[in-house]
Formats: sequence, C-alpha cells, structure tokens
Amino acid sequence: MCGRFVVAGSNKDLVDLFDVDTVGDDLPEPSWNISPTDPVRVVLESLKDEQVTRRMEAARWWLTPSFSKELKTKAPTFNARSETVGSKPTFKPSLESRRALIPASGYYEWRTEGKTKIPFYIHLPGEPVVFAGLYAWWRNRELPDDHPNRWVLSSTILTRQAVGPVAEIHDRTPVTLPREFWNEWLDPTTKGTQELADEAVAAATPVAEQLQFHEVAPVREDSPLLIEPLNPA
Repeated sequence: MCGRFVVAGSNKDLVDLFDVDTVGDDLPEPSWNISPTDPVRVVLESLKDEQVTRRMEAARWWLTPSFSKELKTKAPTFNARSETVGSKPTFKPSLESRRALIPASGYYEWRTEGKTKIPFYIHLPGEPVVFAGLYAWWRNRELPDDHPNRWVLSSTILTRQAVGPVAEIHDRTPVTLPREFWNEWLDPTTKGTQELADEAVAAATPVAEQLQFHEVAPVREDSPLLIEPLNPA
C-alpha cells in the first residue's frame, strides 16, 4: 500500500526533471503529508494531430472512472494492484491509454507489531522516487457544460509485491520506475496491456531494491520535520 507520500520539490524542479512542455493550472504546493483525495502533480503525455505534448497537471489522488456516478468511489482506488490492473474495469481503460508518472520525494509505510503500527519514511537518498500511475477524467453531470469544474482529473499509484529491505516493513510497495522506463510508460501511441504493467514492475525492481528507510514520528499535520529520523544516528 501507499497511503501517504511526500513531494518536497518545487514545480520548476519537476518541470525540469521531466522535460515538461505544458504546465497546468493550480498545481499543488510541496507537501510532506499527501493523503488520498488530495491534489497531486502528475506527468502525462497527450497526442493531438500526431504531436505528443508532455504535460504536468494537478490530479485528485483517488481514481474515478468515467462510468462512476459519484466522484469518490465506494472502494478505495488511490492504489491499483499491478498484477491485475489489466483486467479490472476501473483501471483497464486508463492502463490502455492514460498512464502517468507521479513524482515523489518518498513515501510512508507502517509496520505492524502486535497492535502497534510503526511509521517509516521510505526514499532514495539524493534522488526522487517516481511512481507508475494512471489517470482518468470524470464528468460531473450535476454541473452545466460551461462550469469550470465539470471535469475532474484523478489518478492512482500502481503497487506491487515488496522486494528488498522494504519487505521487512510491508508486503506491498509502489511501482518505482527508473528513468529509462519513463518514456515507455508515458508513450500515448502505445496501447497499455497487462504485459506492459508487468514490464514496468520488472523495470522497477532494481529501484525498489535500493529503497532506504528510517523510523519517523507519527505522521500528522504537514511539516518537513515529518521525514526526520525518530532516532538519528
């Protein structure tokens, strides 16, 4: 699972990192405690008149498929299991043609010990973590066609079986894509299938094995102090 994450970089940092062509409106500010339904920054590519444009947009972190009657689905959709994403009606259309990169500085995970849940901050020292994501557009049919909020962009993060040291904390982890797979994952000319999702997981394995972590204080409010080690060496 990935239920909280951190994006400490500025919009300019992310635009430069991903070589973005177009920046959307109302991008969220850096945050050290992003939770489901919060706005997140996503990188995607759109194809129009045979021209590919790489964009950075604000998206709600809880994917709402176009067929949903309500914005917030009954089942949680802020994560999507990579093993079955190609067969689930909620996620399959997005896998086929609406894939995204979701940048992060790191994420939180909780290890259960008895009745106690201990929080950890997981990251790559000196490097961003880039999640494989999906996005969808949802039409709010209660609003008129000319209303600025009639369309909602939403997103989800793919997860996988944990590997490497982080498996000590939890059995699931986000799919953390390496730089060399970013273009392949985003490519709007490629129809995404379960095979592509499996390839993404395989490409992400070396990154997942390098993730480091340390225990942190309870994850509350929003502050850079949240990621500080609880017991610094």
